[in-house]
Amino acid sequence: MAGDITTIARPYAEAAFERAKESGQVAAWSEALNLLAAVTSDPQLAAQIGNPSVPRSRIRDIILDVCGDALPTEVANFLQLLVQNARLAAVAEIARLFEVSRIADQGVRHVLVRSAFEVDAEQQQTLAAALARRFGGQVDLTVETDSALIGGIEIRTGDLVIDDSVRSKITQLAHALQF
Repeated sequence: MAGDITTIARPYAEAAFERAKESGQVAAWSEALNLLAAVTSDPQLAAQIGNPSVPRSRIRDIILDVCGDALPTEVANFLQLLVQNARLAAVAEIARLFEVSRIADQGVRHVLVRSAFEVDAEQQQTLAAALARRFGGQVDLTVETDSALIGGIEIRTGDLVIDDSVRSKITQLAHALQF
């Protein structure tokens, strides 16, 4: 299901980012989309969004009332488009993907590294430098320790996963032995 919402949200996020960049309003769009994500994620409103008996225009009006003047005109128009296409449930994912595009556009790539063992500061710097060379830009590194990996590391950035963990190798071996 998470992949489905991402598939739905991606073209909207890309279009929003392109428009925001064209108009020089990336920061304003980012704030507005995050506000829309927060508003539409409210449990009471989320229930109404999913309720087919509530008119879409009513939901749009509620969102516009809650947001007030915090929404630039273009973002309000974007909201109208989402309402017309019944895509309000994807607003949080659209906002997340917009942020991914914004950060990537700035040349900074978020990288999650999961390691079976503690990674000290010097190792983190070495790893960040190697990943920056690999990806051709700045790297914002987050390191987590996960003993379930048994050994090795797992690197995730965007849609890319590099899994060099012992757990992964054992899983691959188990699949190979089943045939």
